[in-house]
Amino acid sequence: MQELELYGTSACHLCELAEAMLATLLVQEDSWRIELIDIADNDATLERYALKIPLLRRVVDGRELVWPFDAACVRQFLALE
Repeated sequence: MQELELYGTSACHLCELAEAMLATLLVQEDSWRIELIDIADNDATLERYALKIPLLRRVVDGRELVWPFDAACVRQFLALE
């Protein structure tokens, strides 16, 4: 199983949009697991990602996809196409 991290924070409308899109996109992909990371929970994470959220990160190689992204961008990022 490959792991993804979605960085965001509460009350972030764009983060909610990204989460919903990923849930729809990956619903049929059993090989991906998404962990939601709230950047407000850690000062270093908040400093690093504050202006980049929502941000999707591949755990295996550390590649990052910064908002704005759509389903086509995510598919390419994950090499699903």
